[in-house]
Amino acid sequence: MAYFYLGPDREQLFLMPVCMRDWLEESHLAWFVIDAVAQLDTSALDERHPNDGPGRPAYDPQMMCALLLYAYMSGVRSSRRIEAACRTDAAFRVICGGMVPDHATVARFICDQEQALEGLFVKGLRLCHAAGLIDLSVLALDGTKIAADAALDQNRSAEWIREQIKKLMAQTVESEETEAPAPDPLEGLEGLETIAQISTSGGRLTRLEAALQVIEDEEKKASDEAKARAEAAFREAEAGRKLRGRKPKDPAAALARAKADYAACLNRAKARHAPRCSDPEQDPAVKDAQAALASAQQAAEAEPAKAPKANITDPDSRIMKDRKGYLQGYNCQAIVNRHQIVVACAVAQDANDIEQYEPMRDELERNLKSAGIPQEEIELMLADAGYCSDANLTAEGPERLIATLKDWKQRRAARELGTTSGEPPADATPIEAMEHRLRTPEGTAAYAQRSQLIEPVFGDRKQNRGYRRFRRRGLDAVQSEWAFIHLVGNLLKLYRHEQASSLATA
Repeated sequence: MAYFYLGPDREQLFLMPVCMRDWLEESHLAWFVIDAVAQLDTSALDERHPNDGPGRPAYDPQMMCALLLYAYMSGVRSSRRIEAACRTDAAFRVICGGMVPDHATVARFICDQEQALEGLFVKGLRLCHAAGLIDLSVLALDGTKIAADAALDQNRSAEWIREQIKKLMAQTVESEETEAPAPDPLEGLEGLETIAQISTSGGRLTRLEAALQVIEDEEKKASDEAKARAEAAFREAEAGRKLRGRKPKDPAAALARAKADYAACLNRAKARHAPRCSDPEQDPAVKDAQAALASAQQAAEAEPAKAPKANITDPDSRIMKDRKGYLQGYNCQAIVNRHQIVVACAVAQDANDIEQYEPMRDELERNLKSAGIPQEEIELMLADAGYCSDANLTAEGPERLIATLKDWKQRRAARELGTTSGEPPADATPIEAMEHRLRTPEGTAAYAQRSQLIEPVFGDRKQNRGYRRFRRRGLDAVQSEWAFIHLVGNLLKLYRHEQASSLATA
């Protein structure tokens, strides 16, 4: 019996014109993206392009938006790779209608439409709400660290930055005074590059000045906070009370704390020994405080205060610590519902999450109001121990369960202490009351949903989509990119929901 293979006939001519709709099946993701963009309110994308003006016509911003959405859904964020896909990939060609936007055009569109692309996040929530995916019964809040487009070893001190600014200015003045020889146009490019580094908005001088401003602001903030802490400590010391809480690690702050503790012990000893007129300096507690003060004094002299630094590539980024070590990046926050739809997102520069609970609550309220979604439906907010503080536990807003310990410590404490029931004691502190609620069977079951809601979302963004590093620099730019990333994730959830619904009704 003869065997043969089915081989391609690359010289075959098409007898009828080819229709792009024949290239992709009707349920393809590309058609969904095109339909979704048509339903979104994209009027903000048109504001930069008047009806008539000089130059050639711009690409349709709705087409560019659909192109970016599909590219991000496919894990492609490089503008050059997007341009290449528009030449070879059938789905990209369908979205662009056979046109091939240049990589520079794609990159400029992202920069120019920064605010408009960020605003599409809330408009995407309206589509998800219409499909029944905005369930606000239980929400989970968490943060993850995303690397900036900057290296960790590019953090410099204020002294180094000032020296570089002086050198750059001196080189520029010298290049302007030097006449470039006319015969060879390539000569003098170093001087031209130096001038461009100063004159352009993204030049080196601008970034150095921004980094210097960051250092000066942080120094002023740290000085004000240290002064406020010292004043509070000595007010307590006058009453013979020591400050509660963990002692600071910074030698200068630890020395100020030790002085306040010594003053508090001395005042308390004077009050105790006043009737007997004995020497309060001989009190054992005073001696211990005096020894701690001497030790703090030696530590402060042996280890001078560290000079603050800023990143000269992306001054808005900060040094963050994650489970793998340190990175130069941002603290990216998100609130997720039962369907793993992100209903609020933001980017913070603080390495810790403790200051992000109330800003994220406010961001959630603004998003729901803009999307026309009733806020009264929020029943419970879940957050891990990184958000635990008296202020967050007692802040206004929906009911919440915030862990007081890390997850594994929380589970161990529950095994050792057992379960509770009913309302917490009337005299319990906010943290004690939360510990009581978390140890009830209802609280344990409710808090167990937190990791199931939020962790898969971050895993999808970072592992499946490859969003481990931002492509642009600056807080406003990464905020826009973070919102667009979650718009992509929400639309993918909506696409799969519609596909499952169509299969169920078929």
